[in-house]
Amino acid sequence: MATAWWSYTTGEYMTRERTMPAPDVSPFTHSHQFNHVDAKAERNTRRVVFITAAMMVVEIAGGYWLNSMALLADGWHMSSHALAMGLSVMAYVFARRYAKDRRFAFGTWKIEILGGYSSALLLAVVAALMMIQSIERLFAPAAIHYDEAILIAVIGLGVNLLCAWLLKGEHGHEHGHHHGHGHDHGHDHHHDVNLRAAYLHVIADAATSVLAIVALVGGKLYGASWLDPVMGIVGSILVARWAWGLLRESGKILLDAEMDQPVVEEIRDVVKEHFSAAAVSDLHVWRVGRNSYACILGLVASSAISAEEVRRQLAIHEELVHVTVEVAVA
Repeated sequence: MATAWWSYTTGEYMTRERTMPAPDVSPFTHSHQFNHVDAKAERNTRRVVFITAAMMVVEIAGGYWLNSMALLADGWHMSSHALAMGLSVMAYVFARRYAKDRRFAFGTWKIEILGGYSSALLLAVVAALMMIQSIERLFAPAAIHYDEAILIAVIGLGVNLLCAWLLKGEHGHEHGHHHGHGHDHGHDHHHDVNLRAAYLHVIADAATSVLAIVALVGGKLYGASWLDPVMGIVGSILVARWAWGLLRESGKILLDAEMDQPVVEEIRDVVKEHFSAAAVSDLHVWRVGRNSYACILGLVASSAISAEEVRRQLAIHEELVHVTVEVAVA
């Protein structure tokens, strides 16, 4: 079938014969499951939401009763995290519910990424609130019931560590992934972003709890009431950094900014090694799963090249799950 094709190499339209592989001999299969909803990660995240919500109520009530800004701020921050982690759970639920919906051409994995991005936005809001409240308290200090506030803060830290432990097993497992064909594709980028968002919220809670304890103990022993708001400022900066990192990572995936991934160069290497008479004229790679990529590859060749053969050679890279090859004979 003859069609017109814009070449980014020559800067003009070219006429070519488009060759499509026969479905029954293709090394790539559409039965690949683009969706990957981790049931254990979803279950543990749901548990963390319930535990966090319960501790949130205790800390907010204790903060008002004991007049502890550090404890009250920690409680409200925990409420934001409970909401954000609730979004993470909802992302898992919707990704699973619509996993077989044909409207999602490449599956529902990006629902999880969208959940992670939304959580990152809430994490940034938490950082801003922490900063504002801490600055206000720095100029308007109040008497604090230290003993009771320290006890609740310590319990809160214990709860945060328990939640982090529940999420860490799955989070750590994702970082231990390697590819079967011997290549390491920067697997740090292939973990569950939604799970990482929930994990960072828990770690942020733990960090604010530690800072609250330090501030309360310092205030009790040395009368350094200024420690309370100063630790809040330090905590807000820390949380803001985590939020920014997560926003960058999830935003990059949502915008399909994947052309710096190692698999892109591997595609070029396959063409260079096996099809020396052809040149890459067009290449688009984007992620459709946690470690799954789709690819559109355009080639300009001096002689006829089988698109099926190109696909067969690319099949060595198992992360390429949907490949379209277009060949133009110059």
